[in-house]
Amino acid sequence: MSGQVVVIGGGVIGATSAYYLSKAGWSVTVLDRGDFGKGCSHGNCGFVCPSHVLPLAVPGAVRAALKALLSRNAPFSIKPRLDPTLWGWLIRFARRCNARDMMEAGRALQALLNSSRSLYDQLMKEEPIDCEWEARGMLVVFLHREAMEHHAQTDRLLRQSFDMGAERCDGDQLAKMEPALKPGPAGGWLYKSDAHLRPDKLMSSWRRVLEGRGVTVRERCAMTGLVRENGRARAVLTSQGEVAADAFVVATGAWTPLLADHLGCRVPIQPGKGYSITMPRPANCPTMPLIFDEHRVAVTPWASGYRLGSTMEFAGYDSTLSRKRLDLLREGAMPYLHEPYCEPVLEEWYGWRPMTSDSIPIIDRSPALANVLLAAGHNMIGVATAPATGKLVTEMLSGDRPHIDPAPFAVTRF
Repeated sequence: MSGQVVVIGGGVIGATSAYYLSKAGWSVTVLDRGDFGKGCSHGNCGFVCPSHVLPLAVPGAVRAALKALLSRNAPFSIKPRLDPTLWGWLIRFARRCNARDMMEAGRALQALLNSSRSLYDQLMKEEPIDCEWEARGMLVVFLHREAMEHHAQTDRLLRQSFDMGAERCDGDQLAKMEPALKPGPAGGWLYKSDAHLRPDKLMSSWRRVLEGRGVTVRERCAMTGLVRENGRARAVLTSQGEVAADAFVVATGAWTPLLADHLGCRVPIQPGKGYSITMPRPANCPTMPLIFDEHRVAVTPWASGYRLGSTMEFAGYDSTLSRKRLDLLREGAMPYLHEPYCEPVLEEWYGWRPMTSDSIPIIDRSPALANVLLAAGHNMIGVATAPATGKLVTEMLSGDRPHIDPAPFAVTRF
């Protein structure tokens, strides 16, 4: 099956969906409420990380979150407010913090992550995607021996249950592996299968590739509703008028819950606000991506620049750029790196990550509209899972056999 399809959302999930749909013979139009590729897909850390297979909801996560809320400088925060959807999300998250649900989520995420990692290798060979792609692995660094040994348990689980073990680097080994690190950290774990890219360059390349395939991209074209007819959508209503099609893909990230009334189903996604600072490369620049787990700071080096990112702030759709959050990134990198940041700062950024309570994306048809498919809720791994999501979206709309099991991504699970 093919025909006219409208992809609503010009982030990385919308872009990969448009790409694989066009390859399958669909005539594709992409609509974005702002500028293509300028939302959460723009300023993230660009990790393509099969190692990130475990969900946020793990045993002990609630205790750690409550402890963080009591600290003024914690990388995790919740803006106090009367918001039933937030508190419902938090209750569902707490219920998932057990070993059985953790493993269930991990298996679902691994299918997307492993498929996407292979697809990225294929895309980099077949398409003119200039995104500073590098497959150097990822190094998770720990200051303290207790934290290092705690992660040893996690690594053992990853090795035994997901075939995703790391190379352990203690003390002096760590400094030899990554000279940008100060002496003194207890050690680290190198996940060799991970890769990284520059997200803004990825999205610019995606636009060129899509338009080269005949895909139409319409910016500042916000969805305002759907025209329904006999259990299907006939057209999408937008700020630029009506756009008719045979099928629709809603890839609107953290904005998706605001469209729930039009989609005919609950979409319990919370916007999890993350931050990043982009700079030129310091003189003593890391050679590979780093995660400082104890401070929840991520570091991405590229040929053209350098980024500090992370933190998680549940503040609704708050559009302010918090100086405190940005300072936490700088301060969190200082104990680890000889040159944690440099001037001039090229960009200070925030984005709303689309967070589901179980860390599993939604990739499913709307229960109310047979030709509308949702692809949202990719949490903190949208870039890492985008190609597999786009391919799965195409298979589901085209009636082809899915290359991974779509059952875990059903919207009806909530």
